Amino acid sequence: MKTHACALALALSLSLAPASARTPLPDAGAGPVLAAVEQQLANGPEGARYGMLVATLDGETLVSVAPDQRFIPASNTKMFTTAIAYAQLPLLERTAKGTGVRLEAGADGVFDVVLHGRGDASLSSADDCAVACLQTLADAVAAKTRHIRHVTGDDSWFPNERWSPGMSWNNIQSRYGTGTSALTLDDNEMVTKVAPGVVGAAASVAVGYFDIDNQVTTVPGKAEAIAAVRAPGSRTLRLTGTIGAEAAPVTLRFGIDDPAHYAAWRFRDLLRARGVRVDGDVLARHQPLAPTYDAADRKSPPGIAQVEQAMLAELPVPPLAEDMVRINKESQNLHSELMLRRVARQSGNGSIADGQAVMRQVMTQVGLPETSYSFSDGSGMSTYNRITPRAAVRLLSWIARQPWGAAWRDTLPIAGHDGTLQRRFKGTSLEGKLFAKTGSLNASRALSGYLVTRSGRTLVFSVLANDMPDGTDDQATAAVDRALVIIAEAL
Repeated sequence: MKTHACALALALSLSLAPASARTPLPDAGAGPVLAAVEQQLANGPEGARYGMLVATLDGETLVSVAPDQRFIPASNTKMFTTAIAYAQLPLLERTAKGTGVRLEAGADGVFDVVLHGRGDASLSSADDCAVACLQTLADAVAAKTRHIRHVTGDDSWFPNERWSPGMSWNNIQSRYGTGTSALTLDDNEMVTKVAPGVVGAAASVAVGYFDIDNQVTTVPGKAEAIAAVRAPGSRTLRLTGTIGAEAAPVTLRFGIDDPAHYAAWRFRDLLRARGVRVDGDVLARHQPLAPTYDAADRKSPPGIAQVEQAMLAELPVPPLAEDMVRINKESQNLHSELMLRRVARQSGNGSIADGQAVMRQVMTQVGLPETSYSFSDGSGMSTYNRITPRAAVRLLSWIARQPWGAAWRDTLPIAGHDGTLQRRFKGTSLEGKLFAKTGSLNASRALSGYLVTRSGRTLVFSVLANDMPDGTDDQATAAVDRALVIIAEAL
């Protein structure tokens, strides 16, 4: 990765050299390059709509196809979220707080235990956990008391907005659409395994946080065909289908609707494993979305200061810059949403509206008109999001001029090497020379970033595809990739 980053930094320095030192570029705006690109896009799915802009970092347009039309950007949204986070990274790092735990004395002298989330995306209860481990907090409680009544998960650090407007209901049950919460554990995913039984009998399903309605039957062979359905807000997971008696166990992952409750449920189990008696209930505590405190003190809801002073133990926060690598390379939705809430809490209470306000402020600095973008979330899962190719290119050009621009570029997937681009552009002239954020949603594909041409010039680009017929998304992606290879080899 370091080798590629150095190569990109060198290419960027060359691309920003004085005009007299550059090799002249052909006029691709209406020439053969544009014609070849349009032909490749035309070979994609019938009915698909494309937008493209390719330019030098100093603003010279080279290839342009509908650059000012608005498109659903999918996970290209994460470029905007991580850019505004990088712009405020020193402040975010200074104010970041990890998950804490405190004890509340009950009237009968038995403690309640309260987990307090502060937006940390890294909290883990995995057996191999090394940083930000929930087990550490369980050890602290077990060292203080051996008897607990209620276990409460408190995520009131952010308002109770678990999904953004425009989130498709069918995505809510998936790991990609899990609820956003200031108290996040294990990526807010519930993992279960389905293993074959004897032929004709029900499969074996691991019991966890959800109630399982197991309708999976074991059949001869190695094949499996399992469907899962869970209504939003329900903790009943219905599994249907078949699994072969010779098949390996199947791992299934599902989103959590109430992450604060899930974290408290898991914490109760960890306490019991340490010999702590827990008599009460597993509870969740949220901050209502409606304003409940004075606007002059928006960053301090009632009781927060007292709670902060009373923590029994709290965990460190891993570097946020490391999390942004995961956000962009893996396209991690939940972590991106939490990053935007962190940013929003610097000037508000961490609401979606506060995040949108910060986004507008930074995009004004970038020089983007508000008509060129609109965001309902920080990850790209919302179908309400829109950007133009020109907006993406201007953002990327602005990032390249920032002191943190090179560090941000290192968070992008590398074509043919890692992240969501690991399998794309293999064996082409762009393998290892394209650094970009992908995007994928229903009938939407996006790719925006930087590429190094065969002549050594670094270009900034954005390609957005929308409205593909069902089942043709991969064809649209292939058409975009072929078009970019043409550009890289011609320019």
